[in-house]
Amino acid sequence: MPRPILATIHIESMQHNLALAKARSPGAKAWGVLKANGYGHGLERAMRGFADADGLALIEVDNAVKLREMGWKKPILLLEGFFGPADLHTMAGYDLQAAVHCNAQLEWLEAVQAQLSARGIRFDLHLKMNTGMNRLGFMPEAYAAAHARLSAISCVNSITLMTHFANADDVDHPLLPITEQVRRFEVGAAGLPGPRSLSNSAGVLLHHDHLKNDWVRPGIMLYGGTPGGATAEEFGLQPTMTLTSEIIGVQDIAAGEVVGYGSRFQAEGPMRLGVVACGYADGYPRHAPLGTPIVVDGVRTRLIGRVSMDMLTVDLTPVPQAHIGSKVVLWGQGMPIDEVATAAGTIGYELMCALAQRVPVVEG
Repeated sequence: MPRPILATIHIESMQHNLALAKARSPGAKAWGVLKANGYGHGLERAMRGFADADGLALIEVDNAVKLREMGWKKPILLLEGFFGPADLHTMAGYDLQAAVHCNAQLEWLEAVQAQLSARGIRFDLHLKMNTGMNRLGFMPEAYAAAHARLSAISCVNSITLMTHFANADDVDHPLLPITEQVRRFEVGAAGLPGPRSLSNSAGVLLHHDHLKNDWVRPGIMLYGGTPGGATAEEFGLQPTMTLTSEIIGVQDIAAGEVVGYGSRFQAEGPMRLGVVACGYADGYPRHAPLGTPIVVDGVRTRLIGRVSMDMLTVDLTPVPQAHIGSKVVLWGQGMPIDEVATAAGTIGYELMCALAQRVPVVEG
């Protein structure tokens, strides 16, 4: 009998969340973001879940090729662009779009433009502006020059104007509110032609009524998580990954007894605890603290003790009927992943992406 841990992927929920993203972005096309193996859901499953997207976006050139080989016909965007001149030939062969964010990429394009133009290759590219995130992109004052240089390259077909928001989930951020990033974008892009791509999930969920987008790039919301502002349920989002397991052991301990590595939890009185077949080697966060919510047989309870490699322990006081074989929901349907992530001091993105290869995955 296999170990009872299981991750269930809900394709219909992925379809629902994409439809919601598109409904909140009237007039805009939507990229379905598939970074990190579809946020841990698997490329092929994410491709099917987001079949109605206008394009798919990710960062790995090899995974973009896999999407083409699996039959995806619509646009594919490389969000970090190309990493060297050789990637341009792959992009040409598989009809890939890419972000352009630095002078080195412009130089690589200029070096191969004659060769690619002779083959009839012309790229659709996305020129990225750094409006304060300070990761990738041209500064606003350098953006027009970069646009002119890119426009002059013979193998360039179209240029989309693009930026990325750092704090769209916090409209009153004291250092870099979204309004300031939008202002910088408007200054840097003034007078430049081309469609615009601004909004991530937070932009779609919280600012859809006043941001002008021709393309949006929803990520975490497609997988039933939120970047902040409200709960997934309040936004109408559905969980797309449910991690379940079972109780594999039960202990009755006396007052004063301790639990787990480091003896971090001490019982205040007699209590019953359950051992769950899930640990940090499965992707559950080792740093999850006492009180992290877990559901046993449909009843919410709490994590106690330190998470170990293969097991964790839960308080069975609220679930006196629990026994070996009782069903456990770590996150997903019945236990919002954002609640688990918040308790553990992280974000739902990390939990999904950290799902371990050893965890069996099914659809349901």
